[in-house]
Amino acid sequence: MSTLPAPPAPSPKKRIFDRLLDRGIVSKGELMEALSLTSTSLTRLLEEMIAENVLQLSGHGDSTGGRRPLLYRLDPEYGYAAGLEISRSYSSVAVFDMNMNKLAFDRWRMDERMTPDQLIGRVESFLEKARREHGIVTERILGLGIGAVGPLHSGEGVIQKPLHFPSPGWTNVPIRRLLEERLGIPCALENGANAALLGEHWALRDENVKHMLYVHVGVGLRSAVMSGGHIVYGATDMEGSIGQMIIQVDGPRLQEKGNYGALEAFASIQALEKQARSRLKLGGQSVLNAIAGGPDELNFDHLLIALNQEDVFVQELFAQSASYLGVGLANLVNVLHPEKVILGGALLSAYEDAFAIATQVAARSVYHSDEYRPEFSKGTLQEDAVSFGAALMVYRNLRV
Repeated sequence: MSTLPAPPAPSPKKRIFDRLLDRGIVSKGELMEALSLTSTSLTRLLEEMIAENVLQLSGHGDSTGGRRPLLYRLDPEYGYAAGLEISRSYSSVAVFDMNMNKLAFDRWRMDERMTPDQLIGRVESFLEKARREHGIVTERILGLGIGAVGPLHSGEGVIQKPLHFPSPGWTNVPIRRLLEERLGIPCALENGANAALLGEHWALRDENVKHMLYVHVGVGLRSAVMSGGHIVYGATDMEGSIGQMIIQVDGPRLQEKGNYGALEAFASIQALEKQARSRLKLGGQSVLNAIAGGPDELNFDHLLIALNQEDVFVQELFAQSASYLGVGLANLVNVLHPEKVILGGALLSAYEDAFAIATQVAARSVYHSDEYRPEFSKGTLQEDAVSFGAALMVYRNLRV
C-alpha cells in the first residue's frame, strides 16, 4: 500500500505571511515565539519582505518596560484576491486586499438566463470595473477562488451535476479552466460550504476555535466540517448529502432519487414550497391563495411575501421546518462534537424565529456534559462567507 508524499513544509517567509494573514498586526516578539525563529533570522526575513513590498511597518506596540516593539502587517496593496460564489439562487463576486478588506462586490440572481458563459462574462466585467475604480494593476490580481455548489471534482476544477439550477448548461462545466482562460489569472475551485467555513473560521481567529460545523439551508442543504482547524474531506465531494439524513422512517420523499424521510423533505426551500402547495390544495387558508394565483404557481418568493404579511399559515410552515432542522443539527452535533455551529441560508434569513427554534430543538437533543456545550451562531460573515472564504483560499495558496 502506497501513500501520497507529504506536502512540502512552508518556507519561513510563507510562515510569516500566514501568521500575519491570520493575526493582522503582529510584533516581532510574537513572530519569534510563534514560529521558533532566531532574532537575527527573523530580522533578515522581515527586512527582505518589506523590501519586496509584502509587509509594511505598522507603528509601535505598548512597552512592557523596554523599547516599544515594532509592529508589522501585510501590505494591503501588494496583491488582491477575488472570491466567487456560484449558488443555485444567487451568486456573488468580491475583491479583497491583502488584509481581507472588501473593496468591491456584486451579487445577482441565478435565473434561467444565467448560463456558465453569462456568469463568466459578468465576473469578467466586474473585475475590469473594480480594477479601474480602485487603480489596481492587472498583475496585482493574484487569483480567483471559487466556492460552488456540488458535486464537484475540485482537483479538475469541474462542477459536475448540480441539481436545481434554473439555467441549463451547468453539467460537467470545467469552470476553473474557463475562468482562467477568460480572466488570465489562476483560479481554484472548492465547494461553497467549505469556502464559507474557511471564511467564518478566519473571522473567529481570535477565539482559537478548532472544531466547527457549518450548515446552509437553501434550495438544498449544504454542510462542511472542520476538525483540528482543518476542513474534513471525504472520498467524494457531496456537500448536499446532509439533506439525505433520515429523520423520519417512512417519511415523505422530496426528490425521485432521494431518501424517504430525509431532512431535505422537511427543511429546505423546496420542502416549504411542496408543503405549502399540498396544504393549500387541501383547503388551507392563507394570503397565498391571492398572491400566488393557485397552488401550482406557488414559489418561494410568494412565501416570503406572505411571511412579511405575518400570514399564520406560512409562519407555521417555517417554524415546523426550523424544528426539523434542529433534529438534524442534533444528530450532526452528537456525532461530530463541534465547538461552534454556524447556520446560514434562506430559511434562517427569511424567518426571524428560525434560528432560535432550530437551536433550541438541537440543544434539547444534544448529548453533552458539563465540559461540552456547543455554541450556535449565525456567523460573522453570513451572506459574504462563501466569496470571502474563496478569496482567502487565494492567499492561503500563495507562494511567498
